[in-house]
Amino acid sequence: MTATATLAGGCFWGMQDLIRKLPGVVSTRVGYSGGTTASPTYRDICTGGTGHAEAIEITFDPERIGYRNVLELFFQIHDPTTANRQGNDIGSQYRSIIFYADAEQERVARETIADVEASGLWPGKVVTEVVPASDFWEAEDAHQDYLEKHPGGYTCHFPRPNWRLPRRDAAE
Repeated sequence: MTATATLAGGCFWGMQDLIRKLPGVVSTRVGYSGGTTASPTYRDICTGGTGHAEAIEITFDPERIGYRNVLELFFQIHDPTTANRQGNDIGSQYRSIIFYADAEQERVARETIADVEASGLWPGKVVTEVVPASDFWEAEDAHQDYLEKHPGGYTCHFPRPNWRLPRRDAAE
């Protein structure tokens, strides 16, 4: 049995490249979510007018990796304190969002955000949106597995060395 997580945190190329390497991740695909336009294209979402964000859909084996662990890497590899921006990428399509599939994912997302804020690992308040999952529109083939096809290609996502998210209850 597998589960699905849908996340947005800047350019989807770098997110896919790092998240796919987590043990327990079965597959990933990049696309667009959170907007109002049906079947958007990359060109459409780059205008910022569709409301979509570049997102990654992650299929994972919850027996091997928990949803919390997926979110911990998500918060390690992008800056959740910058609104509508990651690195040089600016616009609402690069905003930080957790699209939850059910009440349990929403609970875990909100707890993880509270842990991120309490940790002081990022400067400032977390601006990551937590919203119900909506339609996920798969991106064009040229965007799928982009950094595998183009090693050394553009990314604004990097694992931070020795980054470990503590739980608030562990510190109490």
